[in-house]
Amino acid sequence: MSAILLNLNPLIVKHRAISNFFLRNIGPFFSLALLPFLFFACAKPPVPPPAPFGPVPSEAQLAWQQMEYNAFVHFNMNTFTNIEWGMGSEPPSTFNPTALDCRQWAKVCKEAGMKGIILTAKHHDGFCLWPSAYTEHSVKNSPWKGGKGDVVRELSDACKEYGLQFGVYLSPWDRNHADYGKPEYLTYFRNQLRELLTNYGDIFEVWFDGANGGDGYYGGANEKREVDRQNYYDWPATHLIVKELQPNAVIFSDAGPGCRWIGNEDGYAGETNWSALRLAEFYPGSPNYKELTNGHTDGTDWVPAECDVSIRPGWYYHPEQDTAVKSLEKLTDIYYNSVGRNGLLLLNLPVDTRGLVHEADAAMLRELGKVIQGDFATNFAAGKKITGSNERGKGFEVKTVLDGNPDTYWATGDSVLSASLEIDLGGKKSISRLVMQEYIRLGQRVTGFKVFAQQNGKWTPIAEGTTIGYKRILRFEKVEAEKVKVEFEGRAALCVSEVGVY
Repeated sequence: MSAILLNLNPLIVKHRAISNFFLRNIGPFFSLALLPFLFFACAKPPVPPPAPFGPVPSEAQLAWQQMEYNAFVHFNMNTFTNIEWGMGSEPPSTFNPTALDCRQWAKVCKEAGMKGIILTAKHHDGFCLWPSAYTEHSVKNSPWKGGKGDVVRELSDACKEYGLQFGVYLSPWDRNHADYGKPEYLTYFRNQLRELLTNYGDIFEVWFDGANGGDGYYGGANEKREVDRQNYYDWPATHLIVKELQPNAVIFSDAGPGCRWIGNEDGYAGETNWSALRLAEFYPGSPNYKELTNGHTDGTDWVPAECDVSIRPGWYYHPEQDTAVKSLEKLTDIYYNSVGRNGLLLLNLPVDTRGLVHEADAAMLRELGKVIQGDFATNFAAGKKITGSNERGKGFEVKTVLDGNPDTYWATGDSVLSASLEIDLGGKKSISRLVMQEYIRLGQRVTGFKVFAQQNGKWTPIAEGTTIGYKRILRFEKVEAEKVKVEFEGRAALCVSEVGVY
């Protein structure tokens, strides 16, 4: 450093006394001051993250996916007529719960580990669970609470109390309304949508059914009315109302655009499940709905899957089904094939004629919650040593998949589409679950993976699959493993945020 300073300053060379003084007293400090500048000048520039690949989720879609497990509540006129789809001719006096308690619903859901509740505010029969200003076919003309009740209000308040999010189901089909099938009905439908989205606080999801048109009362006409499902509702205009009044709400239908139906009512996502969809090919009631089970590899829009299923054979309460609640084994299987396959589980609770979640349903939900909590109680990978076959650079190291932070992620180089990671479990562990998550803010990339367990120094294959997405959970027979290795294949640079071994 001294030689550099001498060469840089001819004055120091000429006047040696001054130079000696400078070197002895000022030079060391000057040299130290230069060190940070020299360090940054020589340091490598920060490594940029991978570019987004394909469609990516909005912040609202990300928040929705992170909920993972919600309740659907079918409670309405059909509860009291003991049928699934009412005709719309049922008198409001039929609706009369004897002990309605939305706080009980919320408490049961909270204890089960659910994050939100979606209520059938109006089903196909047209009866409204809130005192709508636009129809007489609502709770305001029922004997319940002398016509002063509002189920939507009570559940919205209960959700706030128990820290749950609240969503609404509003059937586009209305078998009661005289104008259904005519342009005038759209004004009515949108007015009711505005009521629900304006008067009940934050709404996390708005649910539009794909059942549209058929036999109905229709104000006394008692006839069959068919509509052009693709064009009649002018869905883009209706979606604008949701975005205006509830900008953070996710819109559900066969065609999203916020989240999509999984294509069945069994609660099962496809083994391959892309969150992308060729959205322009779908609308509520689309005949090609089976494609929704897997999504599209070449999808144009991010439309993640919601897996709806009822805890009983029916969606509405039927007393003869009190002994037909799905078994713990079945519900557990549904969980692993919905949440565990890049979907969100929407489990329906048919509230009974009292206005309560039935004891049999509540008991089974508690048992399911215990199983889920127990299965993921101990992560054997946490804090362990991990290595990878490739790393993009600083900030994207393989160690980030074990840090418990979904906002950090391991990434490979742009041209690296195949890579592996290896976790040393620190001794033999009995394992039967593996959880993997992609960093989906940058899109869905993984097309295939294989999982191996090391036993006595030898690698044994234990599982394989295709897509991962937000979350993939693998179940396999218990194995004693010293290490776990996962080999990934992708269609762009890999971005994996979390891996857990249980």
